[in-house]
Amino acid sequence: MEINSNILLTAVPGFLILVIVETLHMNKENREHNFKTDIAGSLGIGVGAGLVSFFTTGLTVFVYSFIYQHRLFNLPASAWWVWAACFIGDDFSYYWYHRMSHQIRFFWASHVVHHSSQLFTFSASLRVPWTSNLTGTFLFWAWLPLIGIHPGMIILMKSVSAIYQFVLHTESVKRLPKWFEYVFNTPSHHRVHHASDVDYLDKNHAGTFILWDRMFGTFREETNQPVYGLTTNVNSANPIKIAFFEWKNIIDDLKHAHSLKESVNLVFNAPGWSKDGSTKTTRQLQQHPNSCYHFN
Repeated sequence: MEINSNILLTAVPGFLILVIVETLHMNKENREHNFKTDIAGSLGIGVGAGLVSFFTTGLTVFVYSFIYQHRLFNLPASAWWVWAACFIGDDFSYYWYHRMSHQIRFFWASHVVHHSSQLFTFSASLRVPWTSNLTGTFLFWAWLPLIGIHPGMIILMKSVSAIYQFVLHTESVKRLPKWFEYVFNTPSHHRVHHASDVDYLDKNHAGTFILWDRMFGTFREETNQPVYGLTTNVNSANPIKIAFFEWKNIIDDLKHAHSLKESVNLVFNAPGWSKDGSTKTTRQLQQHPNSCYHFN
């Protein structure tokens, strides 16, 4: 089976058309927020991510192919049930990758890029981290080639998931039918995920199936208008600054660490962890909502 990820590249013109149409619509609304600067930052990040992907996709395919050569089972790539298993397995893997990217600062340092826009628009979905795969996040899917699912199928499913998630980034769609909202991720669910409101933090990590959040206790219904962005925003449209914002914060924090244990916690504990409690993790903020609101 040929490994081919062109489906995502094929979708890019459609992405850009939607971004342009949405931008023109927002311009007519005369929004107070400097949305043009925000969108420019998103486009810069998106272009950079595309360039980086030429290397990282090759690395991902290489690792998956190596694991596949040592697979435990020979699953027929032509069987419908293998494709179904790959689809569900990909989405399950995405949920845990995404959830851990909010709970481990080392992964959050990359993922924070996606949350850095203060708008919830199609353009915001272009804020794809440059360093994510370099930190090994693609290994959350490594069990799939190990059980015998071809790497080409995995790359294809990851691309399909990315396309689906692109269209979730909109405020134009309010609510979909109840049965759909119960089973699938929707713009409403994803608006919650992109919010910086304390009660919305670290909720709705799903890719396609919101059922994972319902099963594992991370689901939150949209009940009020979200405030988008970070608890401490980047306040820049510079793609370089956005891409390495949290990595710089980690380095700065490590310079003031007093022990190896503190250094390890600063990198691998939850975002916002601090020895003296001067900054708070999501769990701490939600337990004490009136405490310090900074966690980056």
